[in-house]
Amino acid sequence: MEEQGYNSLPLSQSLPDSFIELWESVVTASIGTIPPVATEGRPDTGNMEMPIISDEALAENFDEKLFELLPEVSTRDSASTQDGVSPLTPTVPVTTDHPGEYGFQLHFQQTGTAKSVNFTFSELLNKLYCQLAKTSPVEVLVSKEPPRGAVLRATAVYKKTEHVADVVRRCPHHQNEDAAEHRSHLIRMEGSERAQYFEDPHTKRQSVTVPYEPPQLGCESTTILLSFMCNSSCMGGMNRRPILTILTLETPEGLVLGRRCFEVRICACPGRDRKTEEGNHNKQQSGTKQTKKRKSTPVPDTTSTKKSKSASSAEEEDKEVFPLYVRGRERYEWLKRINDGLELLDKEAKTKSSSVSVKQELSVPSSGKRLLYRGERSNSD
Repeated sequence: MEEQGYNSLPLSQSLPDSFIELWESVVTASIGTIPPVATEGRPDTGNMEMPIISDEALAENFDEKLFELLPEVSTRDSASTQDGVSPLTPTVPVTTDHPGEYGFQLHFQQTGTAKSVNFTFSELLNKLYCQLAKTSPVEVLVSKEPPRGAVLRATAVYKKTEHVADVVRRCPHHQNEDAAEHRSHLIRMEGSERAQYFEDPHTKRQSVTVPYEPPQLGCESTTILLSFMCNSSCMGGMNRRPILTILTLETPEGLVLGRRCFEVRICACPGRDRKTEEGNHNKQQSGTKQTKKRKSTPVPDTTSTKKSKSASSAEEEDKEVFPLYVRGRERYEWLKRINDGLELLDKEAKTKSSSVSVKQELSVPSSGKRLLYRGERSNSD
């Protein structure tokens, strides 16, 4: 029974036929198109043709940059700029002016010192006075066209060294009143929808950028509008600490092409404050000049001046006349006699002093007899 069951299965006959049919059905076009390679110096393989790819064909079609990875720095930088994170800034920003290769300069409109002005700039102090949340136009000039995609960046820092490490922010009161996403930023650039606000992830310093636009036809400069959103005297914010605004011309990658810096004071009356501070500055300058002159001039002789002043004051007092009211005739007569006697003494003193001066003026002979004055007697008599 078992032998008949195994013999009844048609595996021995059907299996070879099905395998051959399967092998013939699986034929790839790529293998068939590869030309045979001549085998020089190899043993004879009969009629068998081996599909081997030559080294020249591999060298022509092989890409050497296939396994190279993209640099991580460029991807990170592009991602950071797209995500709104500014390039890394130094812990202590530079506040010195640097026009650079493109001659980067700033100009401010002259508005005077009237009380009604919203902003005014002092060239003497290099300081901008402006009101809260009022636009201050700044003209940007360059000597030649900057590279494509250049931006203008504005950053606020504290002026004094003891506060330079602190970040300039708005006070909590003004932040709570504002609903904007960048409400903590002190500086804003108005009039441009392409303004971007950044915060450094390490130093936490805040800045705002706007694309550089070339001057329009007939103009030499480009104007940007700055506004400061907190007063200099706000508690919890600047708290009367002076600040500086750094305006830089940068490439899209963050390379600084030019830098300008100026002091800013946000107050209720810019014209009045500018006039006051310029007056104080001029007084200080004049005071230092006077002290230098005093140090250079010799010290006068005070003894001679004191003597001359005392003598002149005594003579002036003697010439003055003072009235005296006396009650009673008898007292009046007594005081009159005393006054008459003092007058006689003054006359005698004057005559004696004049005679002594005359005697001193007469020269005494160096030899021979001595000169006799009127009323004197000689020794022989």
